Formats: sequence, C-alpha cells, structure tokens
Amino acid sequence: MIRWIIIAVLSVGVAGTAFWGYQEHQEKNAVLIQAENTYQRSFHELSYHVDLLHDKIGTALAMNSEQRLSPQMVDIWRLTSEALSNVGQLPLGLLPFNKTEEFLSNIGDFTYRTAVRNLDDEPLSDEETKSFEELYEQSGDIKDELRQVQHVVLDNNLRWMDVQLALANEDEQVDNTIVDGFQTVEKTVEGYSESNVDSPIVGTSSQEHSFQSLNGKKVSEEQVREKAKDILEVNDGSKLHVTKSGEGADVPTYSVSYKDNKKSAYMDMTEQGGHPITVLVRRPVKEKEISLNEGMERAKDYLSKYKFEDMEIFQSNQYDNIGVYSFLYNQDGVRVYSDAMEIKVALDTGDILGFTARNYLMNHTQRDIPEPEITEDEAKKAVNQSVDIQESFLSVIDNDLGEEVLTYEFLGVMGNETYRIFVNASDGTEEKVEKLDGAEANFATTS
Repeated sequence: MIRWIIIAVLSVGVAGTAFWGYQEHQEKNAVLIQAENTYQRSFHELSYHVDLLHDKIGTALAMNSEQRLSPQMVDIWRLTSEALSNVGQLPLGLLPFNKTEEFLSNIGDFTYRTAVRNLDDEPLSDEETKSFEELYEQSGDIKDELRQVQHVVLDNNLRWMDVQLALANEDEQVDNTIVDGFQTVEKTVEGYSESNVDSPIVGTSSQEHSFQSLNGKKVSEEQVREKAKDILEVNDGSKLHVTKSGEGADVPTYSVSYKDNKKSAYMDMTEQGGHPITVLVRRPVKEKEISLNEGMERAKDYLSKYKFEDMEIFQSNQYDNIGVYSFLYNQDGVRVYSDAMEIKVALDTGDILGFTARNYLMNHTQRDIPEPEITEDEAKKAVNQSVDIQESFLSVIDNDLGEEVLTYEFLGVMGNETYRIFVNASDGTEEKVEKLDGAEANFATTS
C-alpha cells in the first residue's frame, strides 16, 4: 500500500514538474516571439524610412519655391529622427553602427538648421546645394544596401534573435547574414566621412576642430608611463600596461591600465603634449573625511597641476562619499560651456577618482568673443516675469543649431524650482531654458 502511495506521489510530482517546465517554455517562447516581432518591425520600418528619406531629399532638390522647401526640410528632419529611433530598437548594441547613426544625425542637423531660417532672406548657398546633392547620392547607396539585407531576410526567413546570439557570442567569429549586411552598410557610410568633412553639416560637429588646439611635443611611451604613474598614484610604473592607438586614429593617444588588489585604474593620454583626456579609478571609498568644499580645492589643484588654466567652478554634487565637480573655461569674464570638464574626488582621502577633459581638448581655443549688442536689462525683458533672477553671467553656449553664441545667462527661481535661462546677447531671443535639480546649490556657499 505504502509503495503505491509513494508511486502516486512521485507520479504527481513528475507531472507537476513537466507542466511547470511546459509553462516556462511557453512563456519563454512568447517573450522571444515578441522580441523577434519588435526587431522585424523596426528593421522594415528603418528600410522604409531610409527609402522615403532618399525620395524626399530628391524632391527637395527639384523644388524652386522657398515656401515649399522649408516644410520639406522639416519632413526630412522628422524622417531622420524616426530612422534613428528604428536603429535604436535593433539588437546592434555590440555591433559598431555609429557611422550610420552619425550620417542620419547630420542630415537631421542640416535640414533642421535650414528649416528654421528664413529661406527668402537667406536661400541655400551653392555649397549647401552641392552638399545636399551628395547626401542624395549617399542616401541612395544606403537605401540600396538596406534593401539588399531586407531581400535576404525575407527570402531566407532569417530571425533577428540569431543576430543577437551571434553578436553576444564573443568566443566565436561572428558569421551571420544580417550582421554581414549591416557591416556592409556601415562600411559604405564610413567612406562618406571624408567627402563630407568640409560640408556645412559637419561644421555643426566638434569633429571639425577635434583636438586641433593641442600643444607641446610628442611624448614617448616611457614619458607616458612616468606621467601616468603620477596621475594614477602608482608606485611602480613597470606595472602599468601602456598601449598606443593604431594607425589612422583621428587623435593619436596612449591608453594606460593598472590593477592590483586595492584598485583598478584606466586613462587615455594624447601623444601630442601628453595631456590626460580621461582618468578612471575604481577603489572602495570609506567614510567621508573631507567636506565637499575641500574636495573642490583638491579638484582645482589638480587642474592647475596639469596646466588647465582659467577654469572656474560651475556646479558640484555629492554622491555617497564622492564629490563631482564641473568646471567651465572663463575667457575675460565670459563662461564658455563648450570647454567644460568634470572631476570626481573621493571624500575619504581627497584622491582623484575620475576626470574627463575631452570636451575641453576638442573645443578649446582662444575665441574672438564679440561685445554684447544689448544690455543686461534689455536681455532680462526676454525672461518670464515670474522668474526671480538671482545671478547673471555672460556665457558662450552652443545653440540648437550647434553654433556658438554669446548669451546673458540668468539663474533664477520660480516657485520652488530653479532655472538657468540663456538670452542671446545680440538680438534678445531666448536661446535655452534649463530646469535645475533641486539638490543643486550655489557652490560658493557649500561647506
């Protein structure tokens, strides 16, 4: 009798396990099917939007009416945004696809900039028309490459989930029809980067003057090792792993890494002048021993030590026991946002845990800053009257078109919120409005 009871219980257990396994399998399949459907939809929409984008650019080239051209440019800008959204939903996180995204973004920047200006007063120049014609040809090539991938996908009933598995498997060489097709698209776009370098589109990007203001002599690997030993606070420089960027790099750099039982560290340094670009140190941070203000002084000393001059504190925040400080370049009393840098300081010992000067090194130059054409009081008239202005500055910022403009910067309060408002110092138009975090405070009063 007992034996039959045991057999019955075991049978029920096996049946229950089998049912549970079947349910899990069904749920997993449902998730996979949903993901596959999302990938398929995003890919076919991408192909459709790029196809339509090519046609819209061609139509715009044929237009002779400035009144019709502006809405067409807006439509092209909308399509590039949708195409970029489609790319973002594909499982391409492990596949470099940045050139294609940059190409779409550049078309969007160009068409937006054209759409918002008065084309009756400022029609397309010959140079802009030529660039637009090149974009038409290039978008046609991308359209054809995507159509080819689409044909193969439909003809062979390929699955996008296989793409994700192929990309995630780092131990085996990636051999996947869809992956190969997208790599071909990326390679096609990469060939356009040089031909577009002088176009008005690229002019809105920091790529045009990327790291061109570097000074100093070229440094050797041994010199890099010595500098890195000091910056990363490592006693034995021989334990640093130093590698140089490969041939054809836009900016020749050295990468330095270090790891022991207490911390790991990584940094990039320019070959020209040996300037630190980024520094990252990981170690356990203990209880806070210094104030946020003392951490700021450590950050200032760090900037001074490595010859980053005329930098002023912009804002500070504390996360756990780490102080994060943002600095802006100040040229003759004018704050320059393009030349910003950020430093992280451990508030237990005051060590530097993080540093980035990429924006500074890409954009920094001695600018010819014009005098304001309107007074501060005139600029204040553009600010919402409900905002109680607390502080004001002269600042150079990048506007929505990627152009540097001189502005009056106002820090003000409305209700319980703090806002940063930028007003063009030439014509009094409101350039940007930024709502600040409630946790942010004026650093000068922080202790």
